[in-house]
Amino acid sequence: MIPLISSAGMISSNDFRTGTTIEIDGSVWRVVEFLHVKPGKGSAFVRTKLKAVQSGSVVEKTFRAGEMLPQALLEKSTLQHTYMEVGDYVFMDMSSYEETRLTAQQIGDSRKYLKEGMEVNVVSWNGNPLEVELPNSVVLEITETDPGVKGDTATGGTKPAILETGAQVMVPLFLSVGEKIKVDTRNDSYLGREN
Repeated sequence: MIPLISSAGMISSNDFRTGTTIEIDGSVWRVVEFLHVKPGKGSAFVRTKLKAVQSGSVVEKTFRAGEMLPQALLEKSTLQHTYMEVGDYVFMDMSSYEETRLTAQQIGDSRKYLKEGMEVNVVSWNGNPLEVELPNSVVLEITETDPGVKGDTATGGTKPAILETGAQVMVPLFLSVGEKIKVDTRNDSYLGREN
């Protein structure tokens, strides 16, 4: 496993960046937004928006400038989604053949693009898997959509399509069932046909 953060220990609120992970009350929080504020009177502070990695809840929290907080040391490992069993998603480390099981709740929205055989990054904290990071784009087959009509062009508009994993994306009118397309997993957008 590769540590995402080089130095374990403490981090100053002055060093917050988007994506920084900190530990508060035994939970891991990721900095989503931060703003350093220096009022005319009083001492400086850092206003943040934090997202709980485990639950996904978002809170706004203010820290004194220079306040030291425990930094959450996360580990990232590349695993392959091998199969599902009783609602659990089973991933395998292809070098050690160790299995890791994650629930649908742990995976969250990412599961709509997850298919067997796909390699993903599993992020862990203190040996417990927290979340799954998909590749930025995936290639999936269209299983349901309205038929393409002769004369429909790439600039003519879009229609909904259901992909092999159950995800729904908007695609150009000329695409039909059975075609493979590339989809951006970060914003659910169609990127193009795949041969």
